[in-house]
Parts: sequence; structure tokens; C-alpha cells
Amino acid sequence: MQTEKIILGIDPGTTIMGFGIISVEKGKMKMISIHELILKKYPNHETKLKIIFDKTLALIDEYHPDEVALEAPFFGKNVQSMLKLGRAQGVAMAASLHRDIPITEYSPKKIKMAITGNGNASKEQVAGMLQSLLGLKEFPTKYLDASDGLAVAVCHHFNSGNVVADKNYTGWDSFLKQNPDRLK
Repeated sequence: MQTEKIILGIDPGTTIMGFGIISVEKGKMKMISIHELILKKYPNHETKLKIIFDKTLALIDEYHPDEVALEAPFFGKNVQSMLKLGRAQGVAMAASLHRDIPITEYSPKKIKMAITGNGNASKEQVAGMLQSLLGLKEFPTKYLDASDGLAVAVCHHFNSGNVVADKNYTGWDSFLKQNPDRLK
């Protein structure tokens, strides 16, 4: 039985990518890192995607997570925004799969529900509950956008062993079996 697990949580985005890393030892969670990657300063979408891929690989290589959890894009009215967000999520997934790290996706509502008990909670409510759950004296509020990435990691821990994830991939074969429409 594994005594320690490291989970990388990612909230992909093309303006800001939030991420949080936790360790779990004997059921007790501890925050390792929380940060955000500011992408709005880069000139084009392709450059942002490369930076997301490179940053995800760098996080994996530095922290050696056992699992990666991602926030799935929510469905919005702006098709272009959805496409860009889906690409950002896709490159983070590809980086994880490139390093053979299993990935799980969670919807924003499922994450908020797991953390606060309210699927419509605000960022501030999520951050406050994360502070309590992780025993932090103060929450690094300058990383409020990054709290979503940390929330994904904590949600994943809470759901480990349960079949409640929206999608779960253990490698490229698993990804392709669950997404046959993407082979076309």
C-alpha cells in the first residue's frame, strides 16, 4: 500500500492556468505548492499552448505526481472561448500522458461541491474552505485564481477510489477508447 501520494491539480486556461499540488500521507493532505501561470502577455494562442505544455511537463518533472486532476471546461455560449479552453486542457492532458501519469477530469460544479458542499460556491468560498481543509494559517490570496487548481487536487483526493470522476484516463490507449470520435 502506498503511504504517500502526490496529486497535481490543474485549472487550464488561456489567460491564467492555475495549479496546486498536494501530498497525501496516511489520509492527511498537505499543500506542497500553489501558483498560476499568467498567459495573457503572450502574443498568440499557439505560443500559449506550448507554454502550457512545457509548464505541465516541468511541474511533473519537479514534483513527480502520481496522478493529475484537471478541471473540465464548462459549457459556455462563446464557441471560440470553448475551443481555446479545450485546447489548453488538451495540451495539459497530453503532457501528463506523455509522462504516463493517469489523468482524471472533474466538472467545476463537482469540484466546488466536493470542497464546499455547494456546487455554486464562489472562488472566495472555495479558497476559505481549502484554507481550513489544509490547515493553512492564511491562504495565499494573491493566487486566488490558482485556488481552482488546488481545489481540483483536493477534489481528486476526496474522490480517490470512487467512480465519480467525469473521465479517467490511465494512458493513451485509455484516452482513445473513451474518445473514439477523436480518431477521425
